[in-house]
Amino acid sequence: MDTQHDIALPHALAAIPGPVPPSGVLHAVIPHTSRFTVVGNHLAQHAELSLVAIGIGVHIQSLPAGSKVGIKALAARFPEGEVKIACALRELEAHGYLHRTRVRLPKGRVATRTVFCNQPGAALRGGMVPVVGPAVRSTAPAPTLVREHIRVPEPTPVAVPEPTAVPEPTPVPEPTAVPEPRPVPEAVPVPKPVPVPEAPHAPVRLPSRTAPTQPRRPLPHPHALTPELRQASSAFLADLRRHAEELVLSEQDVEELMPGVAAWLERDATTDAIRRALTADLPQPLKHPARLVRHRLTALLPPPLPGAHDLASPRRAPVTPFQTCDGCERAFRSHDPGHCRDCRARYGEAA
Repeated sequence: MDTQHDIALPHALAAIPGPVPPSGVLHAVIPHTSRFTVVGNHLAQHAELSLVAIGIGVHIQSLPAGSKVGIKALAARFPEGEVKIACALRELEAHGYLHRTRVRLPKGRVATRTVFCNQPGAALRGGMVPVVGPAVRSTAPAPTLVREHIRVPEPTPVAVPEPTAVPEPTPVPEPTAVPEPRPVPEAVPVPKPVPVPEAPHAPVRLPSRTAPTQPRRPLPHPHALTPELRQASSAFLADLRRHAEELVLSEQDVEELMPGVAAWLERDATTDAIRRALTADLPQPLKHPARLVRHRLTALLPPPLPGAHDLASPRRAPVTPFQTCDGCERAFRSHDPGHCRDCRARYGEAA
């Protein structure tokens, strides 16, 4: 009596119509009333698609229009990696389920337009109907309504028999019954699918792969740009192409870079030292010589030379020597011999 028996499985097996197969999977079919998607067996039982491709195809078909189905979005949603998801998307694209085209937006940007077709065969025959909104979803099962083109029957010509000759002077033909036109049945409107609100998902924020751009340091300037420094700096920059053919600077570049060379000369840097810093290990090919010179003048700027007082050794504070107290023979610091502080206080009280 204490053993629990699960009677749900026998009831489910009893509800299966027809004979129960001795092996294999059994289906306990319960009709859906909300949040369902119709998926064709041509996709769910595709013989050439991988299991990952079939699963991603079913997932994309169940999403509403406008959802992100890129490789990054799917990799953030599922545990599969980006390489496996990319291969699955290529499989769906090769078999006609997925179409990805690059379109140009009004502002000049280029975006990828993704279209998922639930029946590739019907699309090839010209029967693809664009669906606006989510995939096939419904809050309650409804019968499938098909809009048909009903042709209005054309009125058939009625043969009017010719009047026969009778002895009456005026022959009167008998009226013929004209068939009344059949009423045209009105087209049954197709109800629009009611969108089902999706469960709220936390937004997935992918980590940024690029480091933040550091602000460019300003070009150094001397404290006092004298005419001598201006002339020497301009001549030095114009002479660089003699030592490095790549460093050909325009007059505007020389005018902009001249304060940086003047700052080096103000800090007692020799022209040979500046030339070695600017021409050593040049990249090949050098596309922007002015930018390279500006960067090296800014990043390799030496500190100002220290003065004579900065290089002098620091002076030590004078040290007070030890003395021996004449009264108690204790050691204390003082420049003059005598008594310590306690003995001076004691002898002062006695006096």
